[in-house]
Amino acid sequence: MASSRDRQRKLARAKLDRQLARRAAVAKRRRQIQAGVGAAVVLVLIVAGSAWALGAFDSEPKKQAAEDTCLWTPQDAAANANLKDVGTPATKGLPTSGTRPMTVTTNQGGPITVDLDLAASPCGGASLAHLASRKFYDTTKCHEITTEGALRCGDPSGTGIGGPTYSFYDENVPTAPEASPSASPAPGQPPVYPKGTVALVGNPPGTNGSQFLIFFKDFSPAKPAYSVVGRVTGGLDVVEKIGKLPTVDNGSGAKVKPKTDVVIQSLTVGEPNAAPASSPSAG
Repeated sequence: MASSRDRQRKLARAKLDRQLARRAAVAKRRRQIQAGVGAAVVLVLIVAGSAWALGAFDSEPKKQAAEDTCLWTPQDAAANANLKDVGTPATKGLPTSGTRPMTVTTNQGGPITVDLDLAASPCGGASLAHLASRKFYDTTKCHEITTEGALRCGDPSGTGIGGPTYSFYDENVPTAPEASPSASPAPGQPPVYPKGTVALVGNPPGTNGSQFLIFFKDFSPAKPAYSVVGRVTGGLDVVEKIGKLPTVDNGSGAKVKPKTDVVIQSLTVGEPNAAPASSPSAG
């Protein structure tokens, strides 16, 4: 039989083993708790960091960057000496609804007043306003009375290829009229460019700058190419009178140059308003 001392040793050993086992279990539990807390903290930090990056803690919501309303394509004045650098209009924050009044005073009478249609041609309206603010048109000649029945103005060089050092694309070119069997517009259709229409003209087409047409006759081409920018609201009789002036050769074989100079004394563009575009007026 085992002595009393051996039994005491075995009991002490068993007690120690139980104590060590309990301590190991407690330590394992502590490590599990610490690991869980650490993972939770990391998750919270990740969520908070993402929210901060997205602006959740900003005092004011971040504003989305404004998109460009118009784009202006640079033109090389070194390649075309008829271009004039007067800067470029803004690209953002331009009015895109309502109308804007334009007033043209010439040596042939006037004034000729126009409502620029900002909904249909916001970039055309912005360009005309920018150029007018730089007095681009003042003391320039309207260099053509076209065979299409329009007064062509806006080129200080008088060459047909002058303008600012930027261009922009068409915005409001009318659709082609429905053709009749004779290849002419079907009878009863309204004219594509009614008398009193103000349209932009580029050289080549689609590269608009400063030049514009004021129609003193109805015009319905098979393939419209001019972007409409507005309508005459007053002084159309002055345009009609100019349209009757004799013309001479413009130096290129076309008899379209007014024999009597037609000079724009001033061209101004007023502030935008919410009024709808007016119909052409003969007054």
